[in-house]
Amino acid sequence: MRNAVLASTFAAVVLLLAPAGSVADDAMGHAVRASDMKWGPAPPVFPKGAQFAVLSGDPSKEGLFVVRLKAPAGYKIPAHNHPTDELVTVISGAFAVGMGDKLDEAKADQLKPGDFASLPKNMNHFATFPQETVVEISSTGPFKMTYVNPADNPAMTQ
Repeated sequence: MRNAVLASTFAAVVLLLAPAGSVADDAMGHAVRASDMKWGPAPPVFPKGAQFAVLSGDPSKEGLFVVRLKAPAGYKIPAHNHPTDELVTVISGAFAVGMGDKLDEAKADQLKPGDFASLPKNMNHFATFPQETVVEISSTGPFKMTYVNPADNPAMTQ
């Protein structure tokens, strides 16, 4: 039941933040200007404090999607994994990502704007944001996030 509620909440967030047009609506595709992005709270599976904008696709459904995550300075995402590959590009700020079963900042790679990370499916990883940061994430849906330590899942405490 809890998973159904979380899936519904995630779908509602996606619908609210979806771009006005979609590739399916226009054979030529669409453009999303930074000034027109619809930012809102990140889905409840993320720790509180981050914002989320859907640029393309629908993360709650099968298929390619592109989103941006805006995180405040000091934001941390504990060790987790996804059932699909995740491609991350740093747009602004600083992003530190590492592989492993627990968040260990000493083992994280520090990335700056323009840098890119490819995170393989089912591989445990974590992230920290030393300053306000925007990252762009491309993947295939439906989006799922499984925390290594279930107690780290903020959706379970909300």
